[in-house]
Amino acid sequence: MLSTMSSAPIQLVGTVIKGHQVASGRGVDTPYPAGTIEMQKPFFRRLGLDLSLCFNGTLNVRLPITEFRILRPTFCFEKVLWATGFNSETFSFVACQIEFQTQRYDAWVYYPHPETKTQHFQQTNLIEILAPYVNNLAYGAQITLHVPQGSIDFIPE
Repeated sequence: MLSTMSSAPIQLVGTVIKGHQVASGRGVDTPYPAGTIEMQKPFFRRLGLDLSLCFNGTLNVRLPITEFRILRPTFCFEKVLWATGFNSETFSFVACQIEFQTQRYDAWVYYPHPETKTQHFQQTNLIEILAPYVNNLAYGAQITLHVPQGSIDFIPE
């Protein structure tokens, strides 16, 4: 994915932390027992983004920043109505790579726009990543995020 970039990617080291577990469906109080990612994948596929190689959950990565802004998403899908009884949401995706134990994996920054969400808000220094299943990756692990220059504005601490 990143091979098409004209300049070196931005690299940030972050820590994998436990999230709400709604994306995977493992959360105790989740209204989505199958998990949001499994439910959303068919909608995104119809819109042109195939996430079939990604694990049905997100990696929640705490970064050494105060916040970030998506500037140039690879995909942006507006007003996606993916669950009956809930508002439609806007989603942005940025092609990226994650690196763990010297292995790199093609991945996606997954950004449900907060202004269209009704619940499960994230900390402003936390980024959600969709990636293939990564063996031995656990809470507390450090990963390196590689994102294209100009795609995301990271505001330092």
